[in-house]
Amino acid sequence: MYCVNKINDDMYWIGGNDRKITVFEGAVPIPDGMAYNSYFVDDEKTVVIDTVDHAVSKVFYENIRHMLNGRKLDYVIVNHVEPDHSASLEDLILRYPEAKVVGTAKIKAMVKQYVCWDVDEKFIVVKEGQELNTGRHSFTFINAPMVHWPEVMVTYDLSTGILFSADAFGIYGAHNGNIFADKYDFDTEWLPAARSYYTTIVGKYGKFTANLLKKASALDITMICPLHGYVIRKDIGKYIDAYMKWALYEPEEKGVLILYSSPYGNTQNAAEIVASHLAEDGVDKIKIMDVSRKDPMEVLPEVFRYSNLLVAANTYNAEIFIKMEEALAEMKSMGVQNKKVSVIQNGSWNPASGKKVVEFFQGLQKITFVGDMVTVRSSVKEETRAELEKLAQDIAEDIKEA
Repeated sequence: MYCVNKINDDMYWIGGNDRKITVFEGAVPIPDGMAYNSYFVDDEKTVVIDTVDHAVSKVFYENIRHMLNGRKLDYVIVNHVEPDHSASLEDLILRYPEAKVVGTAKIKAMVKQYVCWDVDEKFIVVKEGQELNTGRHSFTFINAPMVHWPEVMVTYDLSTGILFSADAFGIYGAHNGNIFADKYDFDTEWLPAARSYYTTIVGKYGKFTANLLKKASALDITMICPLHGYVIRKDIGKYIDAYMKWALYEPEEKGVLILYSSPYGNTQNAAEIVASHLAEDGVDKIKIMDVSRKDPMEVLPEVFRYSNLLVAANTYNAEIFIKMEEALAEMKSMGVQNKKVSVIQNGSWNPASGKKVVEFFQGLQKITFVGDMVTVRSSVKEETRAELEKLAQDIAEDIKEA
């Protein structure tokens, strides 16, 4: 049975929610499921804006049939060809062969890689700035390459000011009845889910995201309709500001994220000592994460969030402990930059992890090291404790000066 939500007088959400999925794209843990958004424009010419993943295609087709109510489907606008948004495109056109598919030349070329029907016959190629009139609505198109695939565009309705933003402004999590972001708390519900989505999906392409946001700033936007998550219709500037911070690799919090690996608890003890002294020195924002117990995709959003990182890594086979190495590798993959970094290493006979951690961060952009690296040999002793206290003091001073 169909399940649609009205966005305005003649626009509807016609997507679906997958509450069974626990890992997105085979990599990111998502305990709250996923929303796949598609939109229907009930105009003189009928329009579907983007399709959905196979997981929710049954209700998607029922939604379209309900909205058409016996009419023909005129256009399918494709903003992004990744299969979680285009997997149902092939069957949709087979069901409604009269429909024309609208997208850029790059989108057309990529659609050919996924469907069995004659793309040349079905496709209308549009360029940036070109308009498509459907009656009451007039849509224009803006290239958004590498946010986060090279073919991506976004669609803007000149008539209503609605931006269909592809993967930009997407978040993890299925809808809980309400499809509008203002029905959820910004700080505790939207922001963490959006941060997680951006940093694990789009994060590497900050420069391109910033370019898109600059283009968007020139538009009179009344609503943002992303391909995942909630429709944004109020306080739009607040949501754009959050995205711009991430795009520019600016930390949200002046504080310290402490990452540690500690098979026997001694490196953890060193990290806890630093944390307690940071608190005594007036640092309010402190978060400690055990990389052995957290997926790298859960660590990454917190790395983007905080201004300072303290990496406390034990040595393993003369290398960085594998779980810490995995967390660091994900930071490199997503282009983490603009961080203040401090280092603790531990090793019983050949402490080597610290040097390798430093070398890793030297390979990233805009990295500043704070304080002297502290070496723990097996467990913390009094002389080492004094060094840890000094490191905490140096980090606290750096945060206060920032």
